[in-house]
Amino acid sequence: MHSSTVFLIEFGAIILALGLLGRFAGRLRLSPIPLYLLAGLAFGKGGLLPLGASEEFIAVGAEIGVILLLLMLGLEYTASDLVTNLKSHYPAGLVDFALNALPGAGLALLLGWGPVAAVALAGVTWISSSGVIAKILGDLGRLGNRETPVVLSILVLEDLSMAVYLPILTALVAGIGLAAGGVTLAIALGAAALVLVLAVRFGRHVSRFVSSDDPEQLLLVVLGLTLLVAGLAQQVQVSAAVGAFLVGIALSGEVAEGAYGLLAPLRDLFAAVFFVFFGLNTDPASIPPVLLPALALAAVTALTKIATGYWAARRAGVAARGRWRAGGTLVAHGEFSIVIAGLAVTAGIEPSLGPLATAYVLILVLLGPLTARCTEPVATRLARRRRRSASRAGAGQNPPTGHLDDQDTVGRT
Repeated sequence: MHSSTVFLIEFGAIILALGLLGRFAGRLRLSPIPLYLLAGLAFGKGGLLPLGASEEFIAVGAEIGVILLLLMLGLEYTASDLVTNLKSHYPAGLVDFALNALPGAGLALLLGWGPVAAVALAGVTWISSSGVIAKILGDLGRLGNRETPVVLSILVLEDLSMAVYLPILTALVAGIGLAAGGVTLAIALGAAALVLVLAVRFGRHVSRFVSSDDPEQLLLVVLGLTLLVAGLAQQVQVSAAVGAFLVGIALSGEVAEGAYGLLAPLRDLFAAVFFVFFGLNTDPASIPPVLLPALALAAVTALTKIATGYWAARRAGVAARGRWRAGGTLVAHGEFSIVIAGLAVTAGIEPSLGPLATAYVLILVLLGPLTARCTEPVATRLARRRRRSASRAGAGQNPPTGHLDDQDTVGRT
């Protein structure tokens, strides 16, 4: 009885604190992710007040949080949308991978962490935060801008790549041999392809089977199906998150919209618990030794994300200002960087990976809204200075045309 009372007090205090932190972040128009991570650091190993009774429940809640994050991500897309994006924008996806995954892998190898940690850190630096970026676009009123579809296409490709990347990482951190790892990857790719085919050809029938006019029944069926598929996927050494993602893709139409509305509060609750759990398992004293590498990596990948967005928007015919806006918007990292790092940390791959990922995400989730707002104005000012310098040097020659100001109206709808 005493232990259950302590659990209720601890867990209730955690949820209340998360709600207050989320409200505070909302007033500042920031993502609450860094505050959730800091809360976990404060009450975890080496923190101010370590938790005891509720830690096991939080661990289970954190796993459910990852599953719900990927389920909701799948519900946002239809199979046809994914296929269309893959055909039209795969060059941008390849550039995104090359520019942003390689710095993470390179730093891990440079620090002597080994190839498995390099694959994990590559994912941490590669995947931008869809949730944070969507909020930034809404807050800045850019949902109708011409560059926004380019940003969303890159995010969709990153999300789709998780269905391939996560099984690979899961096999590596589990220490599975080459043959078994190949089988695991083949199963994951086969399942993803099968779900896409079924969703395109028979999506209405799948949705009709799950559909219900009763919100309670719809919630129970979708949630139960997702947890079941996630558990089966994990049983065959495929990431549970990938299983949840595929369930989300398989559902479409009114069923997907209804399930999204019902599951959104649960997703927010358990996702917050997940970030707290990650912070709980990170000793605050382990962050200062990796702070400089985290800052350097954040600086490099902020620039490479800006370059990725600029290149992709230019390829799509967006004007100069829109290119800079697209690049600055992609900088924010968040939930999936922590998901990836969590897989490696749980497997005990590299003790310093968790602290570095925590510091890295904290830096970029705070820097992301700033780069989204400031990249375009800074680029505009630099362009004006270059024009003035060129005009002075030209001494009477016509200044160059096609500058940022002239193209601003082209970059918006």
